[in-house]
Amino acid sequence: MHSLFGSTRQPTKEMLQGVDIMVYDIQDVGSRSYTFISTLGLVMRTCAEMGIPVMVLDRPNPLGGQKVEGPLVRDGYHSFVSQYKIPYVYGLTVGELATLINEEGLNRGQNGKAAPLKCKLTVVPMEGWQRWMLFDDTGLPWILPSPNIPYAQTAICYPSAGLCGEMYNYLNIGIGYTLPFATFAEEWVDADKLKAKLDSYHVPGVAWRTIHYQPISGRLSGKLIHGVQYYYTDYDAATLTLTQFYVMQAVWELYQKNPIAAGSERLSMFNKVCGTDFVSKTFGQTMKVSDIADFWSADVPAFKALSKKYYIY
Repeated sequence: MHSLFGSTRQPTKEMLQGVDIMVYDIQDVGSRSYTFISTLGLVMRTCAEMGIPVMVLDRPNPLGGQKVEGPLVRDGYHSFVSQYKIPYVYGLTVGELATLINEEGLNRGQNGKAAPLKCKLTVVPMEGWQRWMLFDDTGLPWILPSPNIPYAQTAICYPSAGLCGEMYNYLNIGIGYTLPFATFAEEWVDADKLKAKLDSYHVPGVAWRTIHYQPISGRLSGKLIHGVQYYYTDYDAATLTLTQFYVMQAVWELYQKNPIAAGSERLSMFNKVCGTDFVSKTFGQTMKVSDIADFWSADVPAFKALSKKYYIY
């Protein structure tokens, strides 16, 4: 057994000596920064070098096969959390994504610079899955891929709050409590005022409620914090990934707190996860979602057109 989550992220040729076929059988969450797909690509590179075929046992995308959001990764911002030139929410099953990566030459290694390598790839398709399905529509049991993705709904919350969560000492997003990625709260927040401010934006497809809780681990363990929990009332109308930016805008308007101002200790990681520095530079100056909304969605139509070539379902 070899770990590919640590100092070694791409398997060495020595690790794969004697392997006849590499089988990938892991449930993904549908967001670019969740690194199972990054590991898959690095495994595909070594297998390509060694002539080992790769077989992907396909699994449902818990975000469905129709939702695509966010910009493509820009040159200079490829990393383990943004390995491929794809949107943040990419709307493909892992088998479809593996095929796109293989055929479009997107597998350029962890830093995005190495020459792309193409492996011998087979995808074993699912039976009964359709693109409109979220995970709960499949009737399958959710097997948590990590402790902070305990429910299928958490996979939907992950792209809605994870970028905000990269900024330490800013807002608790439910990590360390029973609602990971589902809340935005701190000791200094007035929950009623934050909800009222967010309600005033009339964000499509999103509803807010006040919440007060004590995290059981982490920076705020045992402290009573206040904020909002969000719900998607119209999944198709909502832009999942912009939810957190509306919260950051509201927190700025209420409390003048800017977590992505120049010099922030987590700015580098924030940019890596975004796949660009445009967001931090632009949003970080004005804290207005309207200033990044067009950029955020500009790459979506072209990627949808490209990815349709690789639809299995």
